[in-house]
Amino acid sequence: MRPAVAVLALALASAAAPVAGDEPRQVVSREEILAAMRESRGFDGTATTNGARLQAEVILRLARERMARDPKGPPLRIGHQEWYDATLERTGLARGKAPAFIQLGYDFHQDLEADYRRERVIERVVEGAAPVLALNVRIAWTPTKDVADSYSYEDLLSSPRLKVTNKSLITYRLLDLGDSIAFDEIDGLEGRPTSGVLGLLFKMIGEGHVEENRMAISPDGLQVARARAKKALFSVTTTVTVYPDGRTEKDLPADREDLKPLAARLERPLRIDYRPFGR
Repeated sequence: MRPAVAVLALALASAAAPVAGDEPRQVVSREEILAAMRESRGFDGTATTNGARLQAEVILRLARERMARDPKGPPLRIGHQEWYDATLERTGLARGKAPAFIQLGYDFHQDLEADYRRERVIERVVEGAAPVLALNVRIAWTPTKDVADSYSYEDLLSSPRLKVTNKSLITYRLLDLGDSIAFDEIDGLEGRPTSGVLGLLFKMIGEGHVEENRMAISPDGLQVARARAKKALFSVTTTVTVYPDGRTEKDLPADREDLKPLAARLERPLRIDYRPFGR
C-alpha cells in the first residue's frame, strides 16, 4: 500500500466536535447511519483500506436523503457515539474491540459535520466537470488539558507499514463526480510509511500532508484510488487497487485491462475555486 492512499483510508474513516456558531445542525440518528451503512455492500468496511470508501458512501447517502427533505437545510451532524454504535451493529464487533481507525475516532469523541449547500462549498468550477454533489466536511474534537490535540497510530498490516496522525480538526471537500468520488483540499491529516525504502525517506523528511484522494469502483467491487501527499517540496502521487477484503496492490493488476478506464477517470483535470469554510 502506498503512503497517500493508505493514510487517507485509515484516517478519514474515523467518524467525525461540532463547529462553534449560531446555526442549528441536523442531527443524524444512529438508525439513519446504520441504514446508510447497510446499503454499502460487497466490501469489508472494517478494513482500514476501505474506511474512506465507506465513510464517503455513507455521508453522501445521508446528504442526499436530507437534501430531498430540505435542500437549504443546515449542516448535518454525525456524532461519534451514533457512528460507533451503528458500526458495531453493522459489523458485529464487540465494544472496545474495533480496529484502531474506528476505535480512536470514538475514544477521542470525533464528531463529523457535513454542509451540502452548494453555494457554501463551490465558488466556481475552473476546469473539469461540475460535481453532482459537493460537501464541506469537518471532523473534530475539542482539545483540553486532559485531551491531546492530535493522535497517531501505526497500521502494521499495510505494506509498507504506516504511521497516521489525526489533528483535532480535519477538513475536506467531498465531491460526487458521478463516476468517481474525490476528497479535495484535505487539511489536518498527516502520515508516513515506517518500513521499507519509503520509510527511510519519510524518516528524513517527516510526515507528509495528505492533500487529495480520488476513487472509482469497478463493477466487481474493486476500488481504484489515486492520492497525493506533500511535504515541503516533496510530493507523492500514487495509484493503488484495493480489493473488497482490504488487500491492496500498487498500480493496477496486470490482468485487469478493464480497470484502465477507471484509472484514467482519476487523472482527469479538476480544478475548483471553493468558498472558505465558515466558522
